[in-house]
Amino acid sequence: MNERFDHDVVIIGSGFGGSVAALRSVEKGYRVHVYEAGRRFADDDFAKTAWDVRRYLWAPVLGCFGVQRIHKLPHVMILAGAGVGGGSLNYANTLYRPGEEFFVDGHWPGGFDWETELDPHYATARRMLGVVERYPHTGPVERIMAGAAEDLGVGDTFRHAPVGVYFGKPGVTAPDPYFSGEGPARTGCTLCGNCMVGCRVGAKNTLAKNYLALAEKRGAVIEPLRTVVDVKPLDGGGYAVTTVRSGAWIRRPRTVTAEQVVFAGGTWGTQSLLHRMKATGSLPRLSESLGHLTRTNSEALDGAISVAVPEEVGLAHGVAITTSFHVDERTHVENVRYGPGSNLMGMLATGLVDGGRPLISRLGALIVQTLRAPLTTLRLGSLRRWSERGIIALVMQTADNSLTLSVKRRFGRYRLTSAQGEGEPNPSYLPGAHRAARAIAARLEKEGGVRTEARGSWPEVFGIPLTAHFLGGAIVSESTERGVVDPYHRIWGYPGLHVVDGAAVPANPGVNPSLTITAMAERAMARWPRHGEQDARPPQPD
Repeated sequence: MNERFDHDVVIIGSGFGGSVAALRSVEKGYRVHVYEAGRRFADDDFAKTAWDVRRYLWAPVLGCFGVQRIHKLPHVMILAGAGVGGGSLNYANTLYRPGEEFFVDGHWPGGFDWETELDPHYATARRMLGVVERYPHTGPVERIMAGAAEDLGVGDTFRHAPVGVYFGKPGVTAPDPYFSGEGPARTGCTLCGNCMVGCRVGAKNTLAKNYLALAEKRGAVIEPLRTVVDVKPLDGGGYAVTTVRSGAWIRRPRTVTAEQVVFAGGTWGTQSLLHRMKATGSLPRLSESLGHLTRTNSEALDGAISVAVPEEVGLAHGVAITTSFHVDERTHVENVRYGPGSNLMGMLATGLVDGGRPLISRLGALIVQTLRAPLTTLRLGSLRRWSERGIIALVMQTADNSLTLSVKRRFGRYRLTSAQGEGEPNPSYLPGAHRAARAIAARLEKEGGVRTEARGSWPEVFGIPLTAHFLGGAIVSESTERGVVDPYHRIWGYPGLHVVDGAAVPANPGVNPSLTITAMAERAMARWPRHGEQDARPPQPD
């Protein structure tokens, strides 16, 4: 034990990467301290519906310490998570493994067969996250999605999603079913639909129920409501990590020392911190590739909405995501739902207008839609029972497009900004997503017997797509010219610093990335030596 440092390992963030790092490093004998900007939630601490903004939205300076972060860049609007457990608190429990095209993307470091390399770690991730390989229920939404796939001529690609949920007996609490009694008790899923607001039942396999629970039992310390603002190398090795209380109007910095630091604050958090550390001179040797190959998973959020609740259809009944299909070989569509009463996110929805034309033309198309049927437009746009009247379509692609992020100083603060990056331009809308939304709308109208239309989002109208899966910008790489971290997730030039979260992912997976982030983190931590033992990883070149 090195008493020179306050901690052996400081981990910044407690999402999918940070939670893996916490458990695996404490298992290897390290003294581990995790800083999480968000709060800790017990099951009944989550908002009952999305209208409880103080418990649902993340805006700490306004006193909102919820699970849902929303960030804005010139080229994309980002939905992310907050709290002990990170994005697992408000993600949709959906745990797909990407197809082969993801693993052979040319931006992976050479010298490894990455699909084979990650195989055993995907298996570990599935076991730890309690993946049910096929959502076990079929209801109206699942039939509508299957029908839409048939109508688009891609019925053979339809499937039920793999989900991280304890189904058990609905509403019945049972001893830990996953870790031989070491984990917390679990309650069977009631299919309430509010997975993304926060599971108050205790059925969702959040990181607080597996990795973090086991890490704390083994001695890791998790400190919530602390935001890391600086990381600096110490003379003679190790790092000083400075934090402030999240949302505090008056900052009172507190600094600790650690031999190793893991950046795992999610792509937005990790990039924000690294860019700021490079700009301020705290970490001046960070790669010039920082911010390059930032991915949005080439996503869009569209859907379908009815003017009234379709009789006996039950659109809000189930877990958040239950099925998917492929519009084409690179475009993947999933149904998404919120539970009854969680209608806040409906404020982002509007009429569906095709992109690829000037803004004035897109706004004009919305006006024409309104003038043609003003009463229908009003009813479609109502937030009343919004979650019970529609189906959100989450669309993802494996396309090779990217953004380049950089930092600008404004009013004394450093803020991220974006530009189009390598590969194809990051799309402002997806034609395949619109085809899927229209097919889902047609099937919903047929199933529910109520006037239904395809819907888009206000940001998309203004050429700004939405993504729930922000990735990259500090990717694994074979050299500092090609990325920020080496194949073992050590930052080039700072081998005691590591990036173990979505920022290290080098390509668009085209599916929900949580399982992949977990598998990559498992691989990275499997290469760490046990505390006090010799490191078998090759050293970085000088």
